[in-house]
Amino acid sequence: MAAKRPGTSTRAERLSYEDRHRQLLQIARGMVGEEGTDGLTLARLAERAGVSKPVAYDHFRRRIDLLLELYRWIDIEKIDAFRKRMAGSKIGTQETVEELARAYIDCASDVTGEFQAIGAALGGTPEKASVFADLLENSVRMFVSVLRPHVALAPSELERRCRAFVAAGECLAADVVIGRSSSADATATFAAIIAGGTGLERFAPSDCTGT
Repeated sequence: MAAKRPGTSTRAERLSYEDRHRQLLQIARGMVGEEGTDGLTLARLAERAGVSKPVAYDHFRRRIDLLLELYRWIDIEKIDAFRKRMAGSKIGTQETVEELARAYIDCASDVTGEFQAIGAALGGTPEKASVFADLLENSVRMFVSVLRPHVALAPSELERRCRAFVAAGECLAADVVIGRSSSADATATFAAIIAGGTGLERFAPSDCTGT
């Protein structure tokens, strides 16, 4: 008997709507990782999950709705994981800034993986632009939560500066993608921007690269 493929159900298990929704997203993400986005349709997702097509269409009316939700879910998952890791960390202020800069540049400049494949499939759709704006807001909130314990700025001012940091991070990451800057240099510059913009101790870009 052929082995069952990971993420494939032989029959529809009785799950709550929320659990089924989460299961479908997980299976869809696995499909993108295995095959890319071209083969991800609601019909194929239903087949892999072992449910009927109407079940898949009940959760995601259109293929683009599935892609958009996957795009949002993967990004939020990464942001939440980083925020939780930093919340439980005992590292100092300078190390926090360096880690924040490194994580953001690495994530934003990564052109591999499911998130980037889904983003490419969405192309320049208005829906993607709207979701991307929401994801930038999530990034701003993540910056605020990570930096708040280390700064003495008023909450409204910290939020404004974090918006500027996210914009700068996106620009620097784009330079890495097109080869205009190395990841190490972009990270060092970004760390210096964050430190200078929050009134934290300034440090040379070489401190982030170890040179």
